Order: sequence, then C-alpha cells, then structure tokens
Amino acid sequence: MLTELLEEANRQLTICNACRYCEGYCAVFPALEIRRELGRGDMVYLANLCHDCRACYYACMYKPPHEFAINIPEVLSAVREQTYSRYGWPQFMTRLLGSGALRTVVTSLVAALLIAAGIALFAPNHRIFGVVTGPESFYQLVPFLVLVSVFSGLGVYVLAVIVASGLKFWRDTQGRLRDMLSLRALRAAGADTLQLRYLRGGGEGCYYPEDVPSMARRTMHSLVFYGFLLDFAATVSAAVLQDFLGVLPPYPLLSVPVMLGVTGGVMMVVGTTALVRLKQTSDARPSSPSMVVKDYGFLAALNLVATTGLLLLALRDSPLLGAALAVHLGSLVILFLTMPYGKFVHFAYRYLALVQSSVESRRTEQWGD
Repeated sequence: MLTELLEEANRQLTICNACRYCEGYCAVFPALEIRRELGRGDMVYLANLCHDCRACYYACMYKPPHEFAINIPEVLSAVREQTYSRYGWPQFMTRLLGSGALRTVVTSLVAALLIAAGIALFAPNHRIFGVVTGPESFYQLVPFLVLVSVFSGLGVYVLAVIVASGLKFWRDTQGRLRDMLSLRALRAAGADTLQLRYLRGGGEGCYYPEDVPSMARRTMHSLVFYGFLLDFAATVSAAVLQDFLGVLPPYPLLSVPVMLGVTGGVMMVVGTTALVRLKQTSDARPSSPSMVVKDYGFLAALNLVATTGLLLLALRDSPLLGAALAVHLGSLVILFLTMPYGKFVHFAYRYLALVQSSVESRRTEQWGD
C-alpha cells in the first residue's frame, strides 16, 4: 500500500513540477522545484511541509475529473498519515493509539474509570465522592508522589519516542545533522511555526469550509496552539508556586496558574470545536479519509482535556471533585499516550520539514548569487 501511495504521489508531484502554476502558494512547490527526481524521503519531506491549505487543489486545472487527476492535498495527507505509522515506536502502540475519535474517547473513559478505582481504593477516606477542601485537597485523593511519578514517566516516554521518531524522519529525508543544529534555520522555522505562516495559503487563507479562501482555519488553529501553550504555562507556574515558593494548591481564581489555565482551556475548547465544525462542513475531495479520522481523534483528545480541566475547576469545592479529577486525569493520560502516534507528533515532523526548507532556501539564494 505504501509503495503504491508513494508512486501515486511521485506521479502527481512530477506533473506539478512541470506545471509550476502553484509555486507561490506555500513552501512545498519551491522545495519541489529544486528536485529533479523524487525519492521516498523527498515525498515524506514534502508531505510534512504541506499545511493542507488546499489552495493548490482549487487552483489546479488538472484536478479531477481531468485525466491527470491531480489532488495534492489528498495524496500528501495520505503520505503524512503513513509517516506517523512508519516512524512511531513501538509499532503495536501505533496500531493501538494512532486511531480516531471514538477509540480516543472510549480509551479515555477506561483510563478515567481505572483512576477512579484507584482513588476509591487508596484515597485516605476510601471514597471518590465527598467534599475535600483546604491546601493539598487534590493530593488527598491522589497522592502527590503518584501524580509526579505517573506523569513524569509518561512525559519522558513521550519525549523519547518523539525525539527518536524525529531523528528517523530527519535521516530518511536526507537531512544533515549540522543543518538540524543550524541556529538560523531553527529560528526561521520557529518564526514560521509561531506565525502559522503557511496556514495563510496563497495569502488569503485556507479553503475551509468552502472553495473560497478564509482565515477561519488559521484563527482556530491559533486558538488551539496558543491555548495549549497557555495551559502548559499554567502547569509550569503552578509548579513554581508549589515547589519554589511553598504555596500549595488549589489556587484562587485570580492566581496566575488559574487565569492562564482558564484562558488556555477556553481557547482550546473554542478552537477544537470550531475545527471539528469546519471539517464537517468542508469539501471532502481534497482530503485523505484516514487522515480525517486521525484529525477527529486528535481534536477530541484536546477538547476532552480542556473541557474536563475547566469542569474540574468548577467542581473543586463540590462532592463531585473526585469524579471530575478522575475523568480529567484519564483524559490527560490518553493525550500523553497518543501524542507520539497521532496528529500531535506532526508538529515535530513539520517543524523539521520547515528547518530543512529554511536551509534549502538559503542554499538556493546563495547559488542564485
């Protein structure tokens, strides 16, 4: 299947390289132009450089029903989906967790039930329901050492798998180690990432949900991206308050961790919900069905974490605190476990593709001079 997919991607990209009508839309086409032949690594690189803005699809004179049947967004998204499967480790985890929304939600509920059972068995009051107040109220339900051990272990595992996957990706796309360490390329790729530059399409936005450009997708992606960063900042600030300043949770509503967490959580809920809606109403032709399933799974996981986090804050002084904590921790466990095997890991491949694009652009400029 992968061989046939790469052959089809090669066919379509070869035609695009001859046409070059879409060269101004994104970084894919300038990168394509400097390649006379396309190997597997080249196509994997180009697929992860694509941001699925779909501008090329709607501009293409050779898209279906033309006999050339050019559909670059579809074929590149299918190659990306295979990238996650190919580089994920171990493979059985890829098959188990690299799936769609339904399995993500079901697995999260199972994890939540297991955590609830643990709270019921090992919490000091041996019950999941009841009002727990005062400093360290969360730790009366789940001991601090257990929380730190579980999520530190998961964090190390996720980081190790993503780094190993990224190195395999870099090697297969023929990247050089010194290029990966180029500060200039890293800064350029970082700027492109933070600005979501290529979600502008040809300058007017992505073709979501209809065949007209719009900044809606870029705006919603920004909410999810920066909402996630704010929630991460909330976690870091809470750790600083607790471990360095000796201020124990739960924190008041106007504290830095709560304000950052609430803002980030609301942004993620709004962004993921809107992106799901955009996918439901968008044209299905320029998309890979298997990648759409992964998209829904990723959005469901992020939405569940953000929603349960906000719910936990709302219920922290109620008898439902234990149940809310169990559900939130369960959703976090699943998000951590699915990170290296689904859409989350695409940030690593895409960032590395942007690094390589920056390096190639600089070389091309130097050759031109």
